[in-house]
Amino acid sequence: MIVLCLGVGLYFTFFTKFVQVRLIKDMVVQMFKGKSSSAGVSSFQALAISLSGRVGTGNIAGTATAIFYGGPGAVFWMWTIAFIGAASAFIESTLAQIYKEKRDGQYRGGPAYYIEKGIGWKWYAILFAISAILAMSLLMPGIQANAIGEGLSNAFSFNKTWIAVILVVVLAAIIFGGVKRIASVAQVVVPFMAIAYVFLSIIIVIMNVTALPEVFGLIFRSAFAVDSAFGGIIGMAIAWGVKRGIYSNEAGQGTGPHAAAAAEVSHPAKQGLVQSFSVYIDTLLVCSATAFMILFTGMYNVQGPDDTMLRSNLGETVSAGPAYTQAAIESVLPGFGAGFVGIALMFFAFTTIMAYYYIAETNVAYIFKGKWNKYGMLALKVILLISVYLGTVNEAGAVWDLGDVGLGIMVWLNLIAIVILAKPALKTLKDYDEQRKQGLDPTFDPEKLGIKNAEFWTEEYKKEEDKVS
Repeated sequence: MIVLCLGVGLYFTFFTKFVQVRLIKDMVVQMFKGKSSSAGVSSFQALAISLSGRVGTGNIAGTATAIFYGGPGAVFWMWTIAFIGAASAFIESTLAQIYKEKRDGQYRGGPAYYIEKGIGWKWYAILFAISAILAMSLLMPGIQANAIGEGLSNAFSFNKTWIAVILVVVLAAIIFGGVKRIASVAQVVVPFMAIAYVFLSIIIVIMNVTALPEVFGLIFRSAFAVDSAFGGIIGMAIAWGVKRGIYSNEAGQGTGPHAAAAAEVSHPAKQGLVQSFSVYIDTLLVCSATAFMILFTGMYNVQGPDDTMLRSNLGETVSAGPAYTQAAIESVLPGFGAGFVGIALMFFAFTTIMAYYYIAETNVAYIFKGKWNKYGMLALKVILLISVYLGTVNEAGAVWDLGDVGLGIMVWLNLIAIVILAKPALKTLKDYDEQRKQGLDPTFDPEKLGIKNAEFWTEEYKKEEDKVS
């Protein structure tokens, strides 16, 4: 799966002519354009929902784990996969916009929708939808809930059962309010938590600024096996950097397109660009914040290929994960680390669970129609809340294993689909580029581009344009 993610990312990087660099200014501009409507959310709200899913425990625990197994060089490979993966994120999110639907007064879209409409494989679309529902409602939420339970229990000695009950009650209040309430919560919580976390990392870097040349030198030397201490684990650096990077930024996984489809935009490429930028926010900002706190303070261990410790700054009894970040903060701000990381994990993981619910809901809407839709939605909410409760109170090992299985199936199905559907996505990008060169605010006409089955744009969007004119 890792090799496939890398290969697909490089493929789209080349055929989009490095869209992730070439149009980075447009990414930022489009982020703050567009307004929500009765059917859809704004570009920023869609970004916030997708970032809710991307920014989670992987940004804290995953980054620390990558450093433990791959050394400081793993951070470089996390940056690399973010750069490559941004092209895949653009393609899948653009496809979500091209083939989205207006159903029950809301925009719906994602891999199941573009598989059916773009490829014509209804059976494959249903297979993806089922895998997404299972992964996002039953298998994955437990990982995030477990992180909340562990973080708050360790930091404040809270009882896990009470944490689980409160978590379920608050989450129920949000998800029963639908996508609008999820978007409203996400657009406030996600920027707040990300800015606070990055700001603290900047403080720690400034307080250890003399280590700046050494840390960056260590990252690059370790990444390319130049550093003698970590030279023997370059394969581990690449493997763990790529693995944790993919898990964290979710580029190409098929999760981000669900939120992308909900955005109210005049051209699919606009939201593709916004979602592409979310990969940078996740990895280059939030994951880097964790890495810098750990590396600038020296609060990390590194395990060699034969289980010997190449670096044991924290002692071998400290588990790789949030404890590294806690130790890093404690070394600079005593008495602050455990509590801050516990609260950060709570926000990161909670918003990720919200995003998981939205993804699962979109796929339930794809499979179940009419009166069955109402029953399917209710069953989904109940299953997810039970999964959250059990994940909070149980041990982490089995929870992570189940989550990896669920996510892995989704990734395989989606990556194959977006490679098959490269042509309409690349046509859409070319159309966006041409309109921008003419000084126009791009609008989308699929018929002109020879893209079929994009009914929303040929019917619903034209109706809305006629109303405005």
